Amino acid sequence: MQTDLQSPSRGIFFALCAYGMWGMFPIYFKSVASVGPFEVLSHRIIWSVIFIALFIVATGRWQELSKHIRQKKLLLKLAFSAILISVNWVVFIWSVGQGHILDTSMGYFINPLVSLLLGMIILGERLRRVQWLAVSLAIAGVVYQLILLGNLPWVALVLACSFGTYGLLRKQIEVDPFSGLMIETLLLSPFALLYLAWLAQHNEISFLSDGLQMSGLLIAAGIVTSLPLICFAAGAKRLTLTINGLLMYITPSLTFMLAVVVYDEPLDANRLITFALIWSGLLLFTAESIWRIKKMPVKPEKLLT
Repeated sequence: MQTDLQSPSRGIFFALCAYGMWGMFPIYFKSVASVGPFEVLSHRIIWSVIFIALFIVATGRWQELSKHIRQKKLLLKLAFSAILISVNWVVFIWSVGQGHILDTSMGYFINPLVSLLLGMIILGERLRRVQWLAVSLAIAGVVYQLILLGNLPWVALVLACSFGTYGLLRKQIEVDPFSGLMIETLLLSPFALLYLAWLAQHNEISFLSDGLQMSGLLIAAGIVTSLPLICFAAGAKRLTLTINGLLMYITPSLTFMLAVVVYDEPLDANRLITFALIWSGLLLFTAESIWRIKKMPVKPEKLLT
């Protein structure tokens, strides 16, 4: 009999909540688009520290966090990952505010393929033929946009590379997601506070100046950041990597639909071809991954870990 902790249906529910919330991020960041991206980033960092700290205290994880904080090598690694995630966050915030939501969607669609390349370049992993074909299709999509549309999808590339490198680095660090994000935001918080103080000194700060509603939205950045992570962690430990890997495409798919249907971003035939090439690569990559996993002998009890 499955325990509540092991229930795959609960895992799917939590994962759907996490990926759904991440996919709806443009709605929140559009609501604060009148605020400068670096101020939004600063609030996201500071309020995340507060909300994650409350969660850690409420769930009795404080001792685990204090153990990690005393490890200097771990702190150094998390400092690098903090820089990467802050770059990812500010580019995403700026992109949504400037009407480049489709580019953010593209970035997270190609992220798994960028992660493959990073694994090959940094870790020396060898790509299989189908993986090479999948990566080649994604590259073809980027090159197609560069040649036919005359612009490099730099937003998509920066988001994919920063998040891919961040994920690769975090896999090498033995720390739980809550302690990890808590330490990362703690390390970034002095810079965020200094920036907000500078804005306040020059009367350019939006917080407490643009009304209570805007101030409330900026405070909510902490919840917007923390809640999906909590749901993701709850879902990931109940699901197989295969199911989790398939569900992750919910995020860029929702973002894509928001961009086209809600925010009316232009999607002409040439840009659709770029996406089609990337989607084809993802389809190959996902199908080949599922086929290989199915061929592997897996003990029944391992399916729930």
